[in-house]
Amino acid sequence: MVLEHKKPLAATPVHLLNREIGILEFNRRVLAQAEDPEVPWLERLKYVCIVSSNLDEFFEIRMAELKEKMHIDFRSTGSDTQTSRDIFSEVSRIAHQLVEHQYRLLQDNILPELRRAGISFLRRSELNAGQREWIRDFFHREMLPVLTPIGLDPAHPFPRVFNKSLNFAVELEGRDAFGRASRAAIVQAPRILPRVIKLPEGLQSAKNQQCFVFLTSILHEHATELFAGMNVRGCYQFRVTRNSDLFVDEEEVKNLRIALQGELSQRHLGNAVRLEVADSCPQAMAEFLLEQTELGPEDLYQVNGPVNLVRLMEVPSMVGRPDLQFPAFNPGRPATLAKRAGIFAAVSKNDVLLHHPFQSFGPVVNFIQEAAKDPQVVAIKQTVYRIGTDSAIMEALIEAATSGKEVTVVVELMARFDEKANINWAERLEEVGAHVVYGVVAHKTHAKMAMVVRREDGRLRRYVHLGTGNYHPRNARLYTDFGLLTCNQEVCADVNEVFRQLTGLGKSGTLHHLLLAPFTLHEKIIAAVANETRLAKAGKPGRIIAKMNALLEPTVIEALYAASQAGVRIDLVVRGVCALRPGVPGLSENIKVRSVIGRFLEHTRIFYFHNGGAENVYLSSADWMDRNFFRRIELCFPVLEGKLKQRVIKEGLTPYLKDNRQAWEMDADGHYTRKNTRGTPARSAQMILLAGLAQD
Repeated sequence: MVLEHKKPLAATPVHLLNREIGILEFNRRVLAQAEDPEVPWLERLKYVCIVSSNLDEFFEIRMAELKEKMHIDFRSTGSDTQTSRDIFSEVSRIAHQLVEHQYRLLQDNILPELRRAGISFLRRSELNAGQREWIRDFFHREMLPVLTPIGLDPAHPFPRVFNKSLNFAVELEGRDAFGRASRAAIVQAPRILPRVIKLPEGLQSAKNQQCFVFLTSILHEHATELFAGMNVRGCYQFRVTRNSDLFVDEEEVKNLRIALQGELSQRHLGNAVRLEVADSCPQAMAEFLLEQTELGPEDLYQVNGPVNLVRLMEVPSMVGRPDLQFPAFNPGRPATLAKRAGIFAAVSKNDVLLHHPFQSFGPVVNFIQEAAKDPQVVAIKQTVYRIGTDSAIMEALIEAATSGKEVTVVVELMARFDEKANINWAERLEEVGAHVVYGVVAHKTHAKMAMVVRREDGRLRRYVHLGTGNYHPRNARLYTDFGLLTCNQEVCADVNEVFRQLTGLGKSGTLHHLLLAPFTLHEKIIAAVANETRLAKAGKPGRIIAKMNALLEPTVIEALYAASQAGVRIDLVVRGVCALRPGVPGLSENIKVRSVIGRFLEHTRIFYFHNGGAENVYLSSADWMDRNFFRRIELCFPVLEGKLKQRVIKEGLTPYLKDNRQAWEMDADGHYTRKNTRGTPARSAQMILLAGLAQD
C-alpha cells in the first residue's frame, strides 16, 4: 500500500504529551547541568538556583491551574482517559522526585566541593566563639528591630503569609507576661533582610576561606530572644507558594494600567499551592501548616536545606572567584558596523544580522540612542515586552520624546512578573509626552520590533529592527537570539502597518513579507508544512527544521505528523516542552526531536522549509503554541538576503543538529537521553559559536 494514500493519523490526545510533565522534564535537563563535570562549581550552583526559580513559576502558574481544574473536575490533556486529579497526582510525584534530587545534589556534591574550593556555608554547630559573637551582634543590630513575632491565639490568627516569603513556625512552652499560653508563633522574615550573609574577613574558619551563614541559621540560634521567659521547643522554616496568575477582564475595565495596579497588590495573597518546610520539621507541625494553608499532603515539600534556593544565586558575585565560573567573553560586532560611522549609514547599505549573545546587543541599543540624538530622525516606534528596571533603550526613548520627536511605545502591561516595571516605564514615558498604548484587548503584544523614521534628502526613510528576543540587554548576554536591522522598504512598510493596527483601529492590511499572529502566522506555517508534504508525495525532497522554545499547538503537530507520513524529514530543536511524539511507527517515524541545554538559554525561533531548494528561512518571536498563534501579537519575518539566510542556517540550525555535547534526544514517551560522543570529537553548538563569533 502506498503511504500517501492512507488517511493521516490525527493528533488525538493519545498522540500528545502532557505539558506539565514536559516542563518538569525540561527542568531535569537543566539540573543535569549541575552534574556535568565540565561545568565549573559556581555555575553548577547557579543551575540549582535556576531550577528553583523555574519551579516557583511552575507552581505559581501551572500547578495553580491544575488545582483549579481539579476543583471543577475538568478532563485534562495528556490522555483522553485521565482526569485532572490523575494528571495532578502524576505531576506532583515527578515534582517531588525532582526537588529531592535537586537538594541531594546540592548537599552531597556542590556544597562539599565549594567548601574544598574555599567557600563554606557554616552550620550552627560549626561556629566558633568569634563567629557566634559577630552573629549575635548582627541579629540584634540588623534583624531584631524589623522582626515581628506573632503568637497564635484567638486575637492573633494564623497570618496570610506572602507568596514565597521566608517564615518560621516556632513551638513554645510556658506563659507570657499577659498569662497567655500559646503553643505556637509565626515569625516572618522581612524581604529587606539578606538570606545569605558573608562573615567578615577576619572571622573565616581557615586561611583563604570565605564563610557564609544562612539567615535561617541566625534566627534559629536566637529565636529564644524573641519570646522572653518562654521555652522555645523548636523553630522551623517554611515557605508558601501561591497562585500568582493575574486576572483582569480587559473588556470590562476602563483603564488597564489602573486595574492592573490594583491586581498586583493582591498577587502575593492568592490561594496557596505549595508548602515547603525543612526536613527537620516534625510531622505534627507540618500537618498544622498544611491545615492553616488549606493544602493537602501532596502539596508538602520537605527539603534538606534552605526552603528558597533562589537566593543562593547571589553567592557567585559575592565571592569573586572567576576560576569557578564560565570564562568571560566579549561579544563580537559585525564588520559592516565597524567600518561605517553610525548605524543608519551601515544599514542603508546592507541588512545587518545580529546573533546574540555571541554578537553584541550594543548595536540595537545604539540604534535607538542614535535615533534619539539624530536631528534627522522625526519619529521612533517600539514594542516593549520585557525591558528590565534599568534600560538604556527606555532612557533613550524618554530623551527622544523630551526633545520633541514623535515617540510611540506599545507597552505590554501583562508581561508576567514584569508588570510593575512596565507600568513604571509607561508612566515615565507619558510624563514626557510619548504616545503610550497597551496593545490590543485580550492579546498580549509579544512582537519585537522598533522603527525609526528619518528625513534623508527631503524624503522620509524608515529603518527597522526585528528580533526573536526582548529588548533587554542583560538577557541578551544570557539568551540566544537573532536580530535583524534593515531598511528594506517593503519590510519597513509591513512594520509600519503592524504599528498602525496596534495603535489605531480598522481592518488588518495586507503585508508583503511579515507573518502576523493572530491573523496569518498559523495558516502560513500550516501551509508551509503542507507544501513540504505535497512535494514529498510527488517524490521530491521534503525537509523541515524548526527551532523554538515550546511546541504544543495540536493542529501544527497534526500537520507535522501528516508530513512525516508523507516522507518529509523533520528535525525539531525544542528547548522546553514538546507535546509531539517523535519516532512513532506509522505516525512520526521521520520526526526527530532534540533539546539543547547549555551555558546560554536557547531562545531563538527559526523555521526552515526546503521548498524545492528555495530554502525559506524565518525568524520569529513566536513559539508553536496556542497562545502565540491565537492570543498574542507575534511577528515572523523572512531572512531575504541570501548571505544572511545562509548565516542563519549555518549558525542557528546546523550546529544544533550536530551537537553531541549538550543535546538531548527525545523518545515517543517524552523521555530524554543525553547524546554521547562515543569516541567522536565533542561538538557543542554554543561553544562553536562562541569561538567563531565572540572576541577574545
